[in-house]
Amino acid sequence: MLLDELATLREVRLNLLVLRCADPNATRRFYECLGVAFSEHAHGSGPVHYAHEDDDFVFELYPAGAGGTDRAGVGLVIGDLEAAAEQLREAGFNPDPIAERPWGTTFVARDPDGRRVEVQASA
Repeated sequence: MLLDELATLREVRLNLLVLRCADPNATRRFYECLGVAFSEHAHGSGPVHYAHEDDDFVFELYPAGAGGTDRAGVGLVIGDLEAAAEQLREAGFNPDPIAERPWGTTFVARDPDGRRVEVQASA
């Protein structure tokens, strides 16, 4: 690989994450506890789904359909871990205790489809 081609690859960034969900409404409620705001979308004849959009990232929750749910892991950085953990508890989710890790202060929770979601305090 040429050096200039390698430099171009380093400019890669994630701009879309799509999760396939057994119950998109339940999954939406989970992520809303963490401060993610969704709106309802549909493209052409495609299924109704939820999307969070900001300047350079789109996060979508689609119905799983025949293919079933995915097993993706998700990581989020937020400002107030205590408030987020409390919101999840009040909504009936069971986040793990907040812990200090080598990479920062975090907790882990499972979304309604069983995905591991690690929530980290912003610096």
